[in-house]
Amino acid sequence: MTESPDGGAQVPGRNRKRFPGISSRSYEHPADRSALVALRKLSGFDTVFKTLSGLLPERSLRLLFLSDSVRVGDQQFAHLHAMLRDACYILDLEKVPPMYVNQDPQPNAMCIGLDEPIIVVTTGLVELLDEEEMRAVIGHEVGHALSGHAVYRTILLFLTNLATKVAWIPLGNVAVMAIVTALREWFRKSELSADRAGLLVGQDLRASMRGLMKLAGGNHLHEMNVDAFLKQAEEYESGGDLRDSVLKILNVLPRSHPFTTVRAAELKKWAESRDYQRIMDGHYPRREEDKDASVSDSFRDSAAHYAESVRTSKDPLMGLVRDIAGGAGDLGGKLRDTVFGSRANGAGGSDGANGSDGSGSAGK
Repeated sequence: MTESPDGGAQVPGRNRKRFPGISSRSYEHPADRSALVALRKLSGFDTVFKTLSGLLPERSLRLLFLSDSVRVGDQQFAHLHAMLRDACYILDLEKVPPMYVNQDPQPNAMCIGLDEPIIVVTTGLVELLDEEEMRAVIGHEVGHALSGHAVYRTILLFLTNLATKVAWIPLGNVAVMAIVTALREWFRKSELSADRAGLLVGQDLRASMRGLMKLAGGNHLHEMNVDAFLKQAEEYESGGDLRDSVLKILNVLPRSHPFTTVRAAELKKWAESRDYQRIMDGHYPRREEDKDASVSDSFRDSAAHYAESVRTSKDPLMGLVRDIAGGAGDLGGKLRDTVFGSRANGAGGSDGANGSDGSGSAGK
């Protein structure tokens, strides 16, 4: 064990790299980054949100956590305080956000706030994770703070609450929920960004993987395996037919976070990428350059990412999209096979030989 970089409590003795002046653009998912760059370019953006803050329950939330949670500091949860300061040091976040531990058996963490972000972790999470796993989670939340995601999470919480209050107004709930759905899609991508920030802070991929596995399967690490967990993600993406593809979309729409197996697979992919290695080598965009970031370049990167995702995806729906884009000759046959599986072509053959009417297999 050694002294922390700011002279405070103890941190693990292994050396971890620091990233002075790092811009959040370094680790942000392309879809997340393009939206953030565009918003930062909007004239009066900060003024609008400061005005909006009067309508949001931010002050109430701060008072709630202050009065009914435990504030992390030198005298309370000192080990978490050391991790928080260390994470801010590594990502060069000058002002350390307040952090609270809230009594809740559900493992969770969040970063909220408009003027100043605050970080909240639940007792369920603190009791579930070991030190290095927790370090990745705190780095994840500091990444949210550095990117400015806390603003959008706060607005999402407000709008979700608003949607329930205006449900009785004709079409009122539909309009609000349309915005909520768009914000959730954006926020799911921001979670992938923050996972990357957590890896930059912890610099231990296996600890990040363990944390995600525990979120999925609880504190039974001896019963779980990283490779098998990642294989689940591959099976989830490539398995089934078009009906399953639609169900995947419906399942993820109400969620603010991507599924844990998907997060693990995405993080491993990024950890093996050239982008990650360049950051670790000290080559990354600086915060001082954010004002010069090109919106069009960011949107091009985002479009290229989605195009690559469609090109390499094993999901049946994405395969159909590729076929349509490529001008598939037998589109009707492709659609039939994608929806009902390739056995549909031979349904009248082998099934009929066994006394079936040829439609049973395709209909299940």
